[in-house]
Amino acid sequence: MLYMIRHFWRNSKMRPFVFYVLCFVLGVGFFHGAHALRRYKFELREVEYTRLCSTKKILTVNGHFPGQPIHVHKGETIIVDVYNGGTYNVTIHWHGVKMPRYPWTDGPEYITQCPIPPGGNFSQKVIFSDEEGTLWWHAHSNWTRNTVHGPIIIYPKKGSSYPYPKPAREIPIVLGEWWKQGIEDLYYHFLYTGNDPNVSDAFTINGQPGDLYNCSKEGTFKLSVRHGKSYLLRIINNALQVPLFFGVANHTLEVVGTDASYLKPFNTTYIGISPGQTIDAILHANQCPGRYYMAASVLERTPYVSYDNTTTTAIVEYVGAPASSTPSLPILPIFNDSRANENFTARFRSLATEKYPIDVPVNITKSMLFTFSVNAVPCTGSNDTCQGPNTTRLASSVNNAYYYKINGVYETNFPNFPPLFFNFTADTLPLDYEVPLMGTKVKVLDYNDNVEIVFQGTNVVDGADHPIHLHGHSFYVIGLGFGNWDKDKDPPNYNLVDPPYQNTITVPYLGWAVIRFKASNPGVWFMHCHVDRHMSWGMDMAFITLNGKTNDSKMLPPPPDMPHC
Repeated sequence: MLYMIRHFWRNSKMRPFVFYVLCFVLGVGFFHGAHALRRYKFELREVEYTRLCSTKKILTVNGHFPGQPIHVHKGETIIVDVYNGGTYNVTIHWHGVKMPRYPWTDGPEYITQCPIPPGGNFSQKVIFSDEEGTLWWHAHSNWTRNTVHGPIIIYPKKGSSYPYPKPAREIPIVLGEWWKQGIEDLYYHFLYTGNDPNVSDAFTINGQPGDLYNCSKEGTFKLSVRHGKSYLLRIINNALQVPLFFGVANHTLEVVGTDASYLKPFNTTYIGISPGQTIDAILHANQCPGRYYMAASVLERTPYVSYDNTTTTAIVEYVGAPASSTPSLPILPIFNDSRANENFTARFRSLATEKYPIDVPVNITKSMLFTFSVNAVPCTGSNDTCQGPNTTRLASSVNNAYYYKINGVYETNFPNFPPLFFNFTADTLPLDYEVPLMGTKVKVLDYNDNVEIVFQGTNVVDGADHPIHLHGHSFYVIGLGFGNWDKDKDPPNYNLVDPPYQNTITVPYLGWAVIRFKASNPGVWFMHCHVDRHMSWGMDMAFITLNGKTNDSKMLPPPPDMPHC
């Protein structure tokens, strides 16, 4: 894991450092806003919850699971007072919020802050800018986000409206996973064995498994609708390990946004959504009054990997429909449909209008190609701790570098390209390619660099879907495909006219994606796979964007109450 904030510099010369030593901030900067800011109170505490016929204690915010929504208007700044009443360290991340010039409260543990210890508190300033739509907040320590998470609803600026008719209601739909086992026990057992974690016992919709699981029917989430009305579903995938398919029986969904950015509307019978992503979709209640299941099931294409093959459900109930009627299930793609998720994502197009313009970087100043691989490292421990392939321990990497249990220092020479080019998606690859290099290297960007990165999936050990999330930025997804990216054939097909503007993009199984963004947000910004086992194995890195020359292009000063390590 990288350890790299509370440090900045005046030039490109970098030095190893100890995390807890606060160095200087380049430039003066100004605190954001002089008026009183709205505040939210987050108290982390353990509460007993019963699911699947058994009870366990889970960590929550204010006792709620999922956690409470945060409601803001575009461009607003708020303060969230976080108190850790739990028994282990926690941080809170504001997923998709760009936090302009203010990485200090972004939240990833040991990247931009030390965790909040039990009994500690931290007042986190959350600065919104151009986001409009649905984002979410979640813990960013170990796998604690399993139960510590909630929606962020960002309305248009006061006096403005949606680019579509106002719905009758807006409903967060939070998809997740549930284990009977405690999440900390699951996490540390996963680290101990060196292999994949135990699969979940259920998927959930708004914290409930639904009718198809034991002891779950009474708590099933229900959405009451009136015929002829429209309902905005703000869909969030908080599953730790897997992408999901989602749909509503007998209904089409009108997709209008993703990752707090509007899309050209399109209709679909299913949604593919990876961990970390959000989708805004309008449900038109235009069917015969009755009861219909909304449901979610797994997308898992990696061979030989165990997966949860169950289906979570909630119920859409038309007002006046007989309560005794049996709901029907939506038809969702099968668990290993290699094209359904990408076919869905390929339909994303930004509005690209005068009111909602786009600004795709054209003159690229930093060009990179990152490979994302599942790896295996030699193991010298006992058989109990070497349960990966051929008695190895599983790992993962970006450009063949992985980050695991390294602290104190970093270097600035993260490679622009992988150390070796080969047929990344071949059916079989040499065993030598499985072993990554250990390191803590970051990539330094100059202020206002125009950045293009090719994300390339590989079949080292096994191929997989990799939802890649970049903190502090959204990016334009200008290309997506299967196989190996081709520098001659693929760029002419890039979408530079109306590409979607996202903060999390799924690099498809044995495929690639291309993103562009402007590095106009000074600070340290984490990038990682949002499949948590991949991130824990080392599929992460960080960018450091240097300060610009003017005061409004420099990092703001840190808050006075940052937690100490």
